[in-house]
Amino acid sequence: MVGAGLTAALPGTAAAAAAAETCTAATGPYQRPMEEYLKRTVDGAQSPEDCAAIRTFQQSRSITPADGYANLVTYRTMTAVKAGANPNAAGDCPQRSDRVTCVDLDRQLLWVQTGKNVVLDPVPIRTGRDGEETRTGWHAVYWRDRDHVSTIYNNAPMPYSQFFDGGQALHGRPDGLFDGGGSAGCVNLRLADAAALWDLLDIDDALYIWGTKPGTAD
Repeated sequence: MVGAGLTAALPGTAAAAAAAETCTAATGPYQRPMEEYLKRTVDGAQSPEDCAAIRTFQQSRSITPADGYANLVTYRTMTAVKAGANPNAAGDCPQRSDRVTCVDLDRQLLWVQTGKNVVLDPVPIRTGRDGEETRTGWHAVYWRDRDHVSTIYNNAPMPYSQFFDGGQALHGRPDGLFDGGGSAGCVNLRLADAAALWDLLDIDDALYIWGTKPGTAD
């Protein structure tokens, strides 16, 4: 029976090895954090096995291309997944009896909580670039426009806009979030996330924003 068990295990082992061998993406800019999250040896150097593990994560989160390369979209998605059901573990976003939209500039994450309960799971965001940082502190939604078009930035579409401080708003970004840049101060979201946030929030909803976007001045 032992021999039979070993024989039965070999095809799976061979298949796993073959899968790793066919994953050939190079070392990515977010190699180390992905290795750490996936419980691989953290050495910052891609191996076929690392590549296969990253590719499996990408496939599980519908990231394209799912090629095993540790790029920005993979890293940012992992950050949101890692935050999980307790994104406020550090206690940075104040807990109140009313609903609070929490905007973490350090991790580039947004979630919504009521007291200790998370009512919108953490999602990736894109906030203000250097010199046009998203303003921190307490804010409140004062105007909503589902099909807003910017009057400042070349008629850029800003779907599901919820303004909270002057011209700064929560809104969807049709071009996506993961180009490595930043906004002019708004909190950009993926379209589906912006739509979910639109359905959840209303006028006078509270926002709390803290931290520093990576790559911007303190």
